[in-house]
Amino acid sequence: MLDDRKSAILRAVVQTYIETAQPVGSSHVVAATAVGVSPATVRSDMTVLEREGYLVQPHTSAGRVPTEKGYRYFVDTIGPGELSTEHARTVRAFFAKAHGELEEMLRSTSKVLSQVTSTTAVVIAEPQETTTIRSVQLVDLSPTLYLIVVVLSSGEIVKKSVDHAQEISADDLGWASRALAGHLVGCQVGSVTAPPPGGEPAVDAVVLEAAEVLRTALGDARSNVFVEGTSLIAGAFDLTSTLHDVLGLLEQQLTIVTLLRDVMDRGLTVAIGSETGEASLADCSLVIAPYRVAGETAGTIGVLGPTRMNYSETVAAVAAVSERLGKLLSEGS
Repeated sequence: MLDDRKSAILRAVVQTYIETAQPVGSSHVVAATAVGVSPATVRSDMTVLEREGYLVQPHTSAGRVPTEKGYRYFVDTIGPGELSTEHARTVRAFFAKAHGELEEMLRSTSKVLSQVTSTTAVVIAEPQETTTIRSVQLVDLSPTLYLIVVVLSSGEIVKKSVDHAQEISADDLGWASRALAGHLVGCQVGSVTAPPPGGEPAVDAVVLEAAEVLRTALGDARSNVFVEGTSLIAGAFDLTSTLHDVLGLLEQQLTIVTLLRDVMDRGLTVAIGSETGEASLADCSLVIAPYRVAGETAGTIGVLGPTRMNYSETVAAVAAVSERLGKLLSEGS
């Protein structure tokens, strides 16, 4: 643990470097903090922080810049941040008007998250093989036409109209609807089967037909990945090779899904540099959060930016967007 003065000095160096991308000298720390000591004392403390691995001096006559360990200490001690008034207004306005199919909703969410954080935003819908069925309903459209409406744990609503070979009464369709719901609610989408026959031929025919339509519609397991703001990360790196590696990773959907899942499984909401587990992200940080629909995890949102990102604002933005997205999808389901 660092004493109060060294902690204040370290936070001042990190915050200043985030803002300026320039090595930070002792005189600036004295001006930016209320440490109440001379620049010489600050320099001495910065030397200790460097020796303990929190700071590094790129050149002999230069100031210091944070290391990965320095960023980690900063993130762990800054406490919860708040969105700026402007960004909070942007998020509220977006979700007040957001509507439409799940895919378009998630794509739009990634755009607004990128906008308020000025970083690359990623929104991932839970892979369908782990998605469950929350409700099933058969809706009568005509004597020979009915609509299957399924709500998934991801918040997605699947609708399929079916032309039935024979006329079916509203009562029989209702029995078929209840039979399907009783059998399929809570079932994973990759495990859709028809319930055993109930002894009513007209009802059993509809149940079997609807189950087959659903099996086809839900059978393609996939992860929906939406990435926005890749251009925003371009100015963060001096080395073209680093930028090329980062952009290449963002094009690999499976890698992104695996990366965010691994970070989440390790209990991290902020992964800095090597903590991401990807060598190409050594100069990057990830801020992530799950979004939940009706209490169940439906996916993950996050942002990818340079290690000198504005952590306080970014963590607040990710938290606000994940909460509002989950609430909106829960209300819609």
